[in-house]
Amino acid sequence: MSERAGVTQPRQVYSSAARRSGVWAKRMSAAGRLLLHAVLLITGFLTILPFLWMLSTSLKSEGTVFIYPPKWIPDPIVWENYLEAWTFLPMGQAYVNSLKIGLIVTAGSLFTSTLAGYTFAKLQFPGRNVLFVLLLATMMIPGQVTLVPSYILYSYIGWIDTHLPLIVPPALGGAFGVFLMRQYYMTIPADLEDAARIDGCNPWQTYLRIMVPLSGPPVSALAIFTFMGSWNDFLGPLVFLNSQVKFTVPLMIASFQGLYSTNWSLLMAAASIALIPVLIIYISAQRYFIQGITLTGMKA
Repeated sequence: MSERAGVTQPRQVYSSAARRSGVWAKRMSAAGRLLLHAVLLITGFLTILPFLWMLSTSLKSEGTVFIYPPKWIPDPIVWENYLEAWTFLPMGQAYVNSLKIGLIVTAGSLFTSTLAGYTFAKLQFPGRNVLFVLLLATMMIPGQVTLVPSYILYSYIGWIDTHLPLIVPPALGGAFGVFLMRQYYMTIPADLEDAARIDGCNPWQTYLRIMVPLSGPPVSALAIFTFMGSWNDFLGPLVFLNSQVKFTVPLMIASFQGLYSTNWSLLMAAASIALIPVLIIYISAQRYFIQGITLTGMKA
């Protein structure tokens, strides 16, 4: 009896200690999750704070923008700022120009990036790795370095004050898009290609019938990146465009700033209007965007 008690007593001590450590671990885990959520909430609030201030300023009258202490809720709320911002300058034409450029660039970049990514990931040819490294090396060259040579070249071929410099080079794809798609295609098993080859598919048919249908997440992520880059581009239109009727949205927004004074209410209203397409695209493709970012870093 004593031996049995002597055996069970350490087990009871061990089990009670394990229970206490388990409870302590759960408490620490709950505290960690609470702290993480608190940090994320604070970070999210600080991130969205400038956008809230932009919306607040866009609804204020011109004389109440810089009052102190600042008011987050305008009094009175001037909804007419949005109508005036739309009609004060040809904002509608700028919207059409930016949408045209952004959609064409996005479609062209998706085609060329997926095609080049498939080529570098799945096809074997001499110098493949060297060419891919050289392509990635172009990401280290700032766009400002090639701006002057590009302007001289475009002036020779008559592209200045047209949308062609803003459409043709970006539509041919870039190193980032090719890298993104190449990393994703490397995660696709080679068995699918072998099966397609047995069925008589050539590389072009394999690309169209196998790779493209499986490319939803990275293509969505690349589409968002490409459209946002084209929509928010300011330097390119500033350098290559001269006529106001050909201005894009960022360039038209900058036109609200005068030499001696700026109507900040109209400027913030125009900036708020410019956010609408980007928000719609991001919200509609958010799930695929997150999948594309998480999947393209893995390699089979």
